[in-house]
Amino acid sequence: MRRGLGLLAALTVGAGSVDAAPFRFVAMGDMPYSIPADYARFEALIGTVNALQPAFTLHVGDIKSGSTPCSDENFQKVRDQFALLSGPLVYTPGDNEWTDCHREAAGRFDPLERLAKVRQLFFTANTSLGRAPMPLTSQPGQIENARWVKEGVVFATLHVVGSNNGMERTPASVSEYFARNAANLEWIRATFAQAKADSAPAVVIGFQADLWFGAPFVPSEIGLRDTLSTLAAESKAYGKPVLLIHGDSHVLIIDRPLLEAGASAGPGQGGPALKNVTRLEVMGAADVGAVEVTVDPAAPDVFSFRPIYVR
Repeated sequence: MRRGLGLLAALTVGAGSVDAAPFRFVAMGDMPYSIPADYARFEALIGTVNALQPAFTLHVGDIKSGSTPCSDENFQKVRDQFALLSGPLVYTPGDNEWTDCHREAAGRFDPLERLAKVRQLFFTANTSLGRAPMPLTSQPGQIENARWVKEGVVFATLHVVGSNNGMERTPASVSEYFARNAANLEWIRATFAQAKADSAPAVVIGFQADLWFGAPFVPSEIGLRDTLSTLAAESKAYGKPVLLIHGDSHVLIIDRPLLEAGASAGPGQGGPALKNVTRLEVMGAADVGAVEVTVDPAAPDVFSFRPIYVR
């Protein structure tokens, strides 16, 4: 677990369109973490989510800890659990699914081979998971990056993970990082371009990595800085409410940490915080739960949050 106490709040991020109806979705990540011990708790959480009947569920990666085997069997078990969700499920991978699979405790797998397996098992072009899949727009060449629209709000996922976004260790991993990073930056820009073209009332983007782990508001890992800077530039130019959802550090946090200049040379040099951008870090690991997010583009708060726990 990386960080201290989170702040739970419903933050005002600007009014939106009066034509869009309110809706709810559920955000979760970093679970099931301790396997097989957390399987039953995760299935209990799925049952709670099903009872809520959200428009969809977003899982921001890490379907196991970094110290449990990256085996086909463990992947398939979670894939089967995802199928228990009665509504659509959109999933984006975490570092524990592939970049950290070289660890001895994780089975000493080839991370790039595991990435290929994750893509093969969890992703089908242009559709979500869950019992009632919904249509998505998948990024050509990077099938796990998805985009969809609900009541005018533009949603997207980005394959951005912890462990320095997978850019270290071998020449092959460095090459993979540069290709994926370029695709991610293109996907961020395309998502905001669509939001502007459609006069979308808000943008929501989900990814795994905690971009703010390290020095205050500045990532210590260079593999994350392009993502942070591009999100900052595009969010500022967009001007309307933006919600960034991630996991990685396992602590429920709701705040506004994105600075105008994104990554900077050091703490305090990134400019003021972007007031139109809210960050939701979901709970995870031993803290099995999720966050129900209500989106009301006509309300002054736009986004409001309610935690859901399995005891």
